[in-house]
Amino acid sequence: MTEPDVTPKSRVWVEINLDTIERNFHHIQEAVKPLQVLAVLKANAYGLGVEKIAERLNRAGAAGFCVAELKEALPLVKFGKPVQILGAVLDYEIPEAVRNHIILGITDLEVARKISMESVRQGVTTEVQLKVDTGMGRLGILEPDVLHVAKEVVKLPNLDLKGIYTHFPIAYHGADRYSFAQAARFLGIIEKLAQHGIVLEKRHIANSDAINNCPFACVPPFTHVRAGINLHGSFDTEGQRALKLEPVLSLKTYLVAVRTLPAGHTIGYGCTCKLFRDTRVGTIAAGYADGLPLNLSNRGYVLVKGRLCPILGRLSMDYTTISLDSFEEGEVKPGEIVTCIGGEGADRITVEDWAQIKGTHSYDIICSFGTRVERVCVTDH
Repeated sequence: MTEPDVTPKSRVWVEINLDTIERNFHHIQEAVKPLQVLAVLKANAYGLGVEKIAERLNRAGAAGFCVAELKEALPLVKFGKPVQILGAVLDYEIPEAVRNHIILGITDLEVARKISMESVRQGVTTEVQLKVDTGMGRLGILEPDVLHVAKEVVKLPNLDLKGIYTHFPIAYHGADRYSFAQAARFLGIIEKLAQHGIVLEKRHIANSDAINNCPFACVPPFTHVRAGINLHGSFDTEGQRALKLEPVLSLKTYLVAVRTLPAGHTIGYGCTCKLFRDTRVGTIAAGYADGLPLNLSNRGYVLVKGRLCPILGRLSMDYTTISLDSFEEGEVKPGEIVTCIGGEGADRITVEDWAQIKGTHSYDIICSFGTRVERVCVTDH
């Protein structure tokens, strides 16, 4: 891997390998063909920095981009690919969304009418897709109401009803009864609509977990899959890893102090660590404000010169204390780069490692990197 495109100017930085993201995209595309891959770039590409990631995925051949809200959608319009808001659209977002030809989800008939009225006012046609709730329980049209809503939507002026989609809540369980039944009901809805003359050319259900665990959701008559965290080589900790994707990120900081503390000395808030012998201790310039889970206290590790070093005591907001007892005197000094996530081989520290320790999932870990953590893009060459 090359050096970062920009020398980090922060104490803590995350390196994102754009070549790895592109390889992951092509791997997913190959696995699901002839379906097309929509890149989900919500929340600033899950906090990693959307601009360069979108640029690379656009070049790689993404069929379009999916986001959660208008503010996330607008910067992606310039790439010339379809941009879709997957969730609800708020009233104040509709005019700008229509003006920029954003694809909007229809979660109920009232929002469809509002989008239609605004499209008429602007003299444009807006692509819309039916968002169906088949079991997520969060947003969308319930199964008994889909046909009625669809019939009404196709009557509304200046709307182009092109697609339909739904979402899996437990696709990480694999092809279990719940997810399989959910997909079957969704296909039943699509067939029922077609019987009434409403044929929708875009049909998608598979999220990242389903791409890995539910092959029945990644074949025709579905037309697209939605790849989000898979593009980053991360997975839900409960799911299978059918696709051999590569981690794209490394989180790094600096060693700021190396000291030998005497036996009996305590470390950190709460004095949760007490040294039983004289110990070489290091302090690194990253803490929970940077996204390190507090659960790493007395449990996690970081890498110094490729060597695993245990975390001692409770993490602080800005600093974390580690054991350097495996190094000889003078072998490591302040200024050494410390890897919090990343590394090679059996000693690699992964996003999933942190997720398991925190009792959460990979999305939470990646989205928790603090605002002072610099995002730096790297490549292989």
